[in-house]
Amino acid sequence: MSTEVKEPEPVTAASEKRSRMTKGLYQLLAFGGLLVIYAFFALISPSFRTSGNLISILFSAVVIGILALGELFVIITAGIDLSVGTGMTLMGVLSGLVVVNAGMPAWVGVLAALGGGMVMGCINGLAVSYLKLPPFIATLAMMMIAEGLALVVSGSAPIYFDQDPSYGKISTGEIIPGIPNALLVFLVAAIIASVALNKTILGRYDVSIGSNAEATRLSGVNVKKWTVAIYTLAGVFTGLAGVMISARLSSAQPAVGTGYEMNAIAATVIGGASLAGGKGSVSGAVIGALIISVINNGLQIVGVPQEWQTVVLGLVIMGAVMLDSLRRRGN
Repeated sequence: MSTEVKEPEPVTAASEKRSRMTKGLYQLLAFGGLLVIYAFFALISPSFRTSGNLISILFSAVVIGILALGELFVIITAGIDLSVGTGMTLMGVLSGLVVVNAGMPAWVGVLAALGGGMVMGCINGLAVSYLKLPPFIATLAMMMIAEGLALVVSGSAPIYFDQDPSYGKISTGEIIPGIPNALLVFLVAAIIASVALNKTILGRYDVSIGSNAEATRLSGVNVKKWTVAIYTLAGVFTGLAGVMISARLSSAQPAVGTGYEMNAIAATVIGGASLAGGKGSVSGAVIGALIISVINNGLQIVGVPQEWQTVVLGLVIMGAVMLDSLRRRGN
């Protein structure tokens, strides 16, 4: 029995130019949407437009944005990673155990979180590539495992970094006066992600696998190996997000990450990534993270009840997915 393989469309100068223009248009629309949403909340609430609140929005965007960077690589493969939220929590707890309980330096805790995230992402990738589990199922299982492990290893209690103030400075300190370190970390992470996506073989195979995995395999690329590598990279970003949120709170909270995976997915899709795979950009994911953070913050500032905030976020995610669907039909 033969298997029909859909060959990828040849890339011509005209199609490449059209693709760049389309991507630029979506990013422009997303950025315009960000400005409109910010202006709306700024008009109806004086508290929203304070400099202190702007800093709060940016701190929130750092965590969501770093998670979105990792999620972006997975979504481009036409996969999805539901474990980034609770995985972030587990890596923050792991860092807390290393720094507080084991008395190790802060940088060792950071390495432990990054390494733990790498292992978690690698397991996700192995489950998707070699066990043939659908990404939704594999990462859903990992989401539950990470959530449970964070509670078990922490004893269901926060781990405070009081005895090592240097850990908190990873996020709230200022190497450059006036600019919190969290923003610098986010900037560096975004640059690394952009280089990895646009200038490396991993990025090229990421797009190729998401566009047509079978054609990529037949061209000689080890799709399984590169899929594992992509999920592993996403896990590193999850570990980094765990460091940043625990540093910002000066504590590892074992129940703080639930729901962040939806924020990350929404940020990537709003920024132009396609859930069908093959498309996405780092700048779009960053803009999407800012939009999610502005909406979350604005709703809190104007006093919208928590349950209605969840409803609004759900509607935003639904709208982003519908927009992606319409975009694919248009293509």
